[in-house]
Amino acid sequence: MGKEAEVEARWPDGGRDRGRLQYEPPKLIFRGAERRVFVGDALAGVVADDRDLVLADGARFRLPTPAKSWADAILHPKGRLEKLGAKPGLKVALIDLHDGGFAAELAAAGALVSDARADLDLIFYGADSAEALGRIGDLPPALGPRGALWVVSLKGKAARVKDVEVMAAAKAHGLIDTKVCAFSDTHTALKFVRRKPAPRC
Repeated sequence: MGKEAEVEARWPDGGRDRGRLQYEPPKLIFRGAERRVFVGDALAGVVADDRDLVLADGARFRLPTPAKSWADAILHPKGRLEKLGAKPGLKVALIDLHDGGFAAELAAAGALVSDARADLDLIFYGADSAEALGRIGDLPPALGPRGALWVVSLKGKAARVKDVEVMAAAKAHGLIDTKVCAFSDTHTALKFVRRKPAPRC
């Protein structure tokens, strides 16, 4: 999950601008009077100067909070498995998600990829149609008490289902969305957990 904030930008040539700064690895994007994208070498050596995020070319972005967390995120980006919460020892199932590389990545990290449909810590479910969304209700019973469901779908212009449709389908089965993550260059993932029952009076 990236970072986003309203900032004041100061450019190396003395110019200034105000706009929205967004970090979605591996890109830092500024949207103001003009749009600027920083990637690769442009982000090498980024530093935090109190509330200023300072790039190698001298561009500065004044953030509403200390810039250290932004600099740390840019210099030490989380890997995909870390962002998805896939840790060693967790019991994981891949359902209708045809990504052999991801399965191998999970296994190499020590996650237990399983065909079981009970007491799972994580389910990664590929859903790119209304029919697939209609089967979401079959999945919560397979989750353990603290388990989570990730719904993985195509993103951008290739998307066949919208995020709001995924959320509505999950909500209908007692799930709430807690996180969105870039699963790959082509796919996005939405995380869902069981809705906690309301406390009794």
